[in-house]
Amino acid sequence: MAQPNNYVTFRVTEQEKEILAKYCEQEQRTQSDVLRNFVRSLKRKLDGK
Repeated sequence: MAQPNNYVTFRVTEQEKEILAKYCEQEQRTQSDVLRNFVRSLKRKLDGK
């Protein structure tokens, strides 16, 4: 898989930030990993899979 070298910055509420942090802690994954995986899931949806 290609090495990530781009940035996306967006604003979230404190509650959304906390949800992401708790999920990452529970799954023992980084926020970047979780968000990259989410973006990939969007690609699958676009491709109809």
